[in-house]
Amino acid sequence: MAGTDRRHAKAQAAEFASTGGPAIILVRPQLGENIGTAARAMLNCGLMDLRIVAPRDGWPNVKALKAASGADAVIGRVRLFDTVAEAVAELNMVYATTARGREMVKPVLTARKAAANMRQNTATKAGILFGPERSGLDNDDVVFADAIIEVPLNPAFASLNLAQAVLIASYEWYSASCETVPERLPTGRSSAARKEEILSFFNMIEGELASRGFYPTPAMRPKMTRNMRNLFMRLNLSQQDVQSLYGIVKTLANTPPSGKP
Repeated sequence: MAGTDRRHAKAQAAEFASTGGPAIILVRPQLGENIGTAARAMLNCGLMDLRIVAPRDGWPNVKALKAASGADAVIGRVRLFDTVAEAVAELNMVYATTARGREMVKPVLTARKAAANMRQNTATKAGILFGPERSGLDNDDVVFADAIIEVPLNPAFASLNLAQAVLIASYEWYSASCETVPERLPTGRSSAARKEEILSFFNMIEGELASRGFYPTPAMRPKMTRNMRNLFMRLNLSQQDVQSLYGIVKTLANTPPSGKP
C-alpha cells in the first residue's frame, strides 16, 4: 500500500525517534531481506530501536537495506550484539514472541495486551524478542523474558514470517491508546531493575551454587539454571530488590555453616 508523504518523512522519523517505544530485537536472523522488511514494518508504526543479535550473514547487509524500501532511518540506527544478554542489558521489561509451548512458567499475553502494558508503564524501557526464521527462539533466549507474546491465529496454520510478526507487535503498540493512566510503582519502591543488573545477580548466585555442589550433574545444570532464572524473573524485581538479594547471597556465602564469623 502506498501513502508515504516524502515531504514529511524525515521530520516524522526524527519525531518518532524521540517518543520511545519498545526495542525490536531480532535474534540470529537468517536473511537480510527479512531484516529489511522488519525495519520497514517498524517505521510504519513509528518504532526506531532495532537491535540485531548475531545475524547469520553478518552486518551491514546490502539485501537488508534494499528490502527496507526507504526505512533507512531504522537501518541506519541498528545496534549489533553478540548475545541476547547484551541486547537486553539496559531494558526493564522483555517480551518473547513464540507460538510454541515452553517448560517455563511465564505470563502469556496477546500482542494487544502487551502493547497496552507498555503504554501504561511509560517509565519502563521494554523490548520484544523475535527468533530466527527457521526455529524461533530457544529456551535460553526465552529465559530473559518477563512474559510471552502469542498471537491468536488459525491453530492449523499459525506460523508467521519475521516481518509479519514484527508488524503485528509494532502495530499493536502504535494503535494502543495513549490516554490510559500510567501505572506507578508502589510508594517507596525503587525503579525496575535493568536486565544487566538481574543477569549480574544470576551469575553471582549460580557461581556460588556451583562452587557448593548444588547441581547434581553437569547435564542437569542448564535446566536447573533456567528454572531458577525464571523464578526470579516472575518477581518483577526492582533495583532495590536486586541489591538486597546481592547482600543476602554474599552474606550467606561468607558465613560458615555454624553461623559464626
